[in-house]
Amino acid sequence: MKKIIFGIVFLFATMACTDLNDELIDKIPADKFPENEDQVALMVTPVFKPMQDFIDWGGWWFCQELTSDEMVCPTRLTDWDDGGKWRVLYQHTWDNKTEAVTAMWSRFYKGIVEANRLIELFEASEQNPAIISSIAKLKIMRAYYYYLLIDNYGNVPYVTEFKNAEDFPGKTDRAIIFNSITKEIKDNVEFVSGSSKTAVTKGMAYSLLAKLYLNAQVYANVTRWDSAEMACDSVLKLGYALEADPLAPFATNNSASTENIFTIPYDENSYTGFNLHMRTLHYNHNLSFDMSVGPWNGFAATEQHYNTYSNNDKRKSGYFLVGQQFTIANSPITDPVAGSPLIINPHIPALIMDDTYTPQEVRMSGARVKKFEIKKGAKDNLSNDFPIFRLGDIYLMKSEARVRQGLNGDSWLNEIRLRAGLTGITGATLDDILAERGRELFWEAHRRQDLIRFGKFNQGWWEKTASDASRRTFPIPQWVIDSNPNLAK
Repeated sequence: MKKIIFGIVFLFATMACTDLNDELIDKIPADKFPENEDQVALMVTPVFKPMQDFIDWGGWWFCQELTSDEMVCPTRLTDWDDGGKWRVLYQHTWDNKTEAVTAMWSRFYKGIVEANRLIELFEASEQNPAIISSIAKLKIMRAYYYYLLIDNYGNVPYVTEFKNAEDFPGKTDRAIIFNSITKEIKDNVEFVSGSSKTAVTKGMAYSLLAKLYLNAQVYANVTRWDSAEMACDSVLKLGYALEADPLAPFATNNSASTENIFTIPYDENSYTGFNLHMRTLHYNHNLSFDMSVGPWNGFAATEQHYNTYSNNDKRKSGYFLVGQQFTIANSPITDPVAGSPLIINPHIPALIMDDTYTPQEVRMSGARVKKFEIKKGAKDNLSNDFPIFRLGDIYLMKSEARVRQGLNGDSWLNEIRLRAGLTGITGATLDDILAERGRELFWEAHRRQDLIRFGKFNQGWWEKTASDASRRTFPIPQWVIDSNPNLAK
């Protein structure tokens, strides 16, 4: 009964997850299952399933990017107002009923519930190398979801049981959760095997550990810069390599990228959910990419972020669409509604553009994003894998960790800059590193966390006044509090 109540409390956390496993168990005799990595991989699929929603309706990407200084979703006449749900993220005026804020919670706990269930199932099974490795991977994946929870919500329920889960768990201080999950990762990483970029590997585990230690001051009020650097070093020993082309990690066929460590394996037909191109491209950009669907003309880079790229930065032309736009046959595109050439202007005149603005301002303002390759004939979902962890980030984390220890981080920072066609920096400061992280990791859902760690998240920027420190985390959703009164305390 407890597991049922716990599932209800965290909203459909166990829905649509057990059928697959029941079917698999029915197909393989109990005394033979699971006996190897392939069979175990089939069972653990539901633990990764919540990540499929991260970039869209799961809310996670929206909460990391649209709350920052680099992305915005302006209202364009009646388009993209949507009751203000995008604007409240950008202006830091969300509440515990805001759609993106409420959506993340259930996805994170859905993964945790499945991990808890499978850990108990495997621990009760006869032990073999495949089972031992899988238990370790499940515990690290559970730690990943708790990392997301303490990063986004702060103090949350910390439940590591399935059958005996509390009916109505209270909140646990995130410092306690931080200490527990870092220990769990370290205790289990030695048992992890495999090299799949869409599963738990040693690279994924050490990348997660580096993220936790880099943000330890935020999560637990302690500094662990040396531990963050050591975790980065553990990743660097594993054979990953920076791509020569800064756009290569984001290509349509990027599953074999030497730079990507842990990814969400999107597919336009069989694993959908990656449709950010639809949200940013102009209505008529279907002509540029020979698309069979029409984009929605919404999200854009803020002008201040676009201007952080110098003209000789390869990423500027690689990430953004500005100026006169052309068809795939290289003919100029005209916006038939505006009655003029489609010229994308990085300048956005206002967060809310009503009928006092020109059609060109309403429809064409704001640099659009093509960082993830939009292939010819792209559909409404992309097939590019989305990197949660990649080596470029590890280089920048190592640089930051060294500078925060009073050491020199130039070499690691400059590897990223030189690849982008820029000159190196001597004596890089934390401000230099934050700026480079902004340019390199744009659109990859790192910016909110970075701004918080660097103490800049609550500052004012274009169309956003300074916000309160309480905005560094999101509130527990109201529907969760309604289900569990202990979380109202």
